[in-house]
Amino acid sequence: MKSYEVPDECVRLGLAAGSESEAFEGKFRYVMARLRHLELPRLLAIAQRCINDHDVPELQGLVDHFGHRGVDGEFKNLIFAADGPKPELFFVDAVNNEVEITKNAEHCLIYTKPLTAQGLTWADLVGWWRDNCPQLRDADDVVVGQHLYKRLFASLASEPEQIVFRAYCSLYRRAGGFELPALVPQVYLHYDPIVASMRRGPRPRERQRMDFLLLLPRRERIVVEVDGKHHYADGSGVASPERYAKMVAEDRRLRLDGYEVFRFGGSEFTDPSVEESILSFFIELLDKHGVPTTAGVSETVDVTSRTMQTK
Repeated sequence: MKSYEVPDECVRLGLAAGSESEAFEGKFRYVMARLRHLELPRLLAIAQRCINDHDVPELQGLVDHFGHRGVDGEFKNLIFAADGPKPELFFVDAVNNEVEITKNAEHCLIYTKPLTAQGLTWADLVGWWRDNCPQLRDADDVVVGQHLYKRLFASLASEPEQIVFRAYCSLYRRAGGFELPALVPQVYLHYDPIVASMRRGPRPRERQRMDFLLLLPRRERIVVEVDGKHHYADGSGVASPERYAKMVAEDRRLRLDGYEVFRFGGSEFTDPSVEESILSFFIELLDKHGVPTTAGVSETVDVTSRTMQTK
């Protein structure tokens, strides 16, 4: 990179601005003056952005060494967008962990393509949807994205979930937005085919399905939950310490497995500006993980009234 290019590149990475003459006196000193005071998480996020934009294998090695390494194991199946009864499945090939849904398949989607280094992007999901919808084979990405968006939106169980999904998906409308991680709704995390009344041994994990999942680079996985009354109250609406304890215990287990877990509380959705707050959260979250967005909160797009209408 030429000296006169360094100031603009530093600004693009969120670092302090400077002059071309300062960079001309020493590119290394110019950059180090802006990095020296930063803590490791911020440095790792900047490094990941450089890796995303440039071929820097030695930098990737450092990020993997010092950074969060995400969830262990290889990605195999993603069962998501469930909008009806729980699917029944069996292993077609238990050695390769290949599954097939035998009942209620019409109520969920299953993604089995290998993940790229970028995790699972909206572009990946849109391309997969085109391959599975013959009527969309010749459609452009925007049309296919609208069609997929409507199918995913239909799986959401509550208005707060819809608000979260709309806020995040507004990012797809920005320049290059199709390369952002896909926010995947209603994902099965644990699967137990035995009903509770038949089980005599240890109970399975309480939370078998999560509200939203982001699959990021470096096997980083983000769980986003929207808390309704059923998370902390019994059927009569009375606060239940036992129910709340089960929820936080499951959060701990997920974190130990390498997932990050974030929750939105029900009362947050009474704020008229909640969608902007949610969008701001996602922009900061992606930036923290080295995934740049192309615009700020002020450029929010109302996906329900423009290209991603749900009605």
